[in-house]
Amino acid sequence: MPHPVLPRRPEARWMLVGTLLSAVGRGLTLPFLFIYLTEVRGLSGTFAGLVIGWSGALSLVLSPVGGAFIDRFGARRVVLPCLVAEAAGTGSLAFVHSAPAAFAAASLIAVGNSAILSGQSVMLASLTAEEERQRTFGLQFTLLNLGLGVGGLVAGAMVSTSQPVTFQILYVLDAVSFLAPVLVLLALPGVGNPVGSGRDSAAADDGRSSGGYLALLRDRPFRRLTLFLLVITTCGYAQIQVGFSAYSVGVLHVGPRIVAWALAGNTVVIVASQLLVIRLLHRRSRSAVLAAVGATFAIAWLALGVGGFVAADHRILAALSVTACAAIFGIGETMLSPVLPVVTNALATDELRGRYNSISSMIFGVSGVIGPVTAGPLLGSGGGTVWVGLVVTGCLAASLLALSLRKLLTADQDGRVTGDDASAATSEMAHR
Repeated sequence: MPHPVLPRRPEARWMLVGTLLSAVGRGLTLPFLFIYLTEVRGLSGTFAGLVIGWSGALSLVLSPVGGAFIDRFGARRVVLPCLVAEAAGTGSLAFVHSAPAAFAAASLIAVGNSAILSGQSVMLASLTAEEERQRTFGLQFTLLNLGLGVGGLVAGAMVSTSQPVTFQILYVLDAVSFLAPVLVLLALPGVGNPVGSGRDSAAADDGRSSGGYLALLRDRPFRRLTLFLLVITTCGYAQIQVGFSAYSVGVLHVGPRIVAWALAGNTVVIVASQLLVIRLLHRRSRSAVLAAVGATFAIAWLALGVGGFVAADHRILAALSVTACAAIFGIGETMLSPVLPVVTNALATDELRGRYNSISSMIFGVSGVIGPVTAGPLLGSGGGTVWVGLVVTGCLAASLLALSLRKLLTADQDGRVTGDDASAATSEMAHR
């Protein structure tokens, strides 16, 4: 009897183990790059910002290339060297002493980061049946957050700006953690190979060369899904990176420690509730779930905005609004994480699966640029209320886009229970 949580195939389970171990390594260094470059290595804030921005921009540019390579050569042949490149770049950060060296390390990281997520999504989709795919992607997100949280706790206990060697240890450990998914893939030689072989492979190549990204542009449901994703990430995830912290500190006047604890609470909510949410989402309309994500994110920002009206006289209430925002946002994440990749892969063909997944990954990068650029100046000029209004409106607009997606999806793609499905389920129960 299949396990109710884990995917059936052992190859998929081992890939999830690799995700967890590499996430622990990433959690060791994730919050510290700017601090490390400025406080430990003595680079100016401008140079440190350029290094981080360069890495993100280069990864964004290379992401579509990575998707095309995955379709042509197979996810395995792309992800393995990308993991090695990111490990080399992360490890070399431990020994940088100049801006050129930091840029070189950041470039290696960007090359690796450009295709790892989309390649791993392609491999997980190929290793899971349709009925378990949503559960598997949700579990992957849970393990990712669990690993990041564990790594962050370990790093917080040992890092010190007065002892550069503590940062060096963290970056070396982070680099080593990338070897976990490398070893997993090396032990699974049949995973992530190109679609088809011989004549089938040649036909697939012809399909790829004649279609490519133009085929995605002609895919109306995927265009709608991409627009939804751009809006929800710009008004959601991208704002957590900048807008959430800036509003909490600048408008609500809570301390950075409160922000840190709220974000930690966000991780706890995700890890604690993800599996329950996955069960609740079973056989639910995926477009309706995506619409609920937009509504949940909007409620989270409203909770934060309420703190703006009470911050002056009730610091505790302001702190609670920050914490509530992060917790509610986490609930929205537990709904988005399993459903988005399932819809993406339901729309994708085997020959173009890498491109479909790379576009979804790339949208997160695009919104990561748009979000800070818009939120920073607005909050810096005292437009906190306007910012809250804009992100709430954007999240609700994303909900409307998700609802409009329903009519463009088949019942199978949308995960809906049709009348035939319900009759079959009733008949099955009657024969038990």
